Amino acid sequence: MTILNSIIPFGSYKAINLCGIIFTKMPLQPREVNHELIHTRQLLELAVLGFYLWYLVEWLIRFVKLRNAKQAYYNICFEREAYANEADLNYLKNRKLFAAFNYLTIEKKKK
Repeated sequence: MTILNSIIPFGSYKAINLCGIIFTKMPLQPREVNHELIHTRQLLELAVLGFYLWYLVEWLIRFVKLRNAKQAYYNICFEREAYANEADLNYLKNRKLFAAFNYLTIEKKKK
């Protein structure tokens, strides 16, 4: 389910997935919807609360290591999986359970 509104998400974010409901300030492109649906699958695999706890703890660890909030966000395994596969609109048909954990390593900065 997608809810178009003028309040959530806050800041410059285009969309946020809260418990499988996508909140957005503007209509989303198919790849953006797919990105959020990948998060919905991750949420279900970790029984919602587990997803949010892991997400927060991993962000904190990445932030301490990288000293950059944006880099910490982009290195969370859930975000890495979603960004890496958002353009493949068939990804969820073949995705293996807990595939996000294949993205736990930190991406190295390109020089």
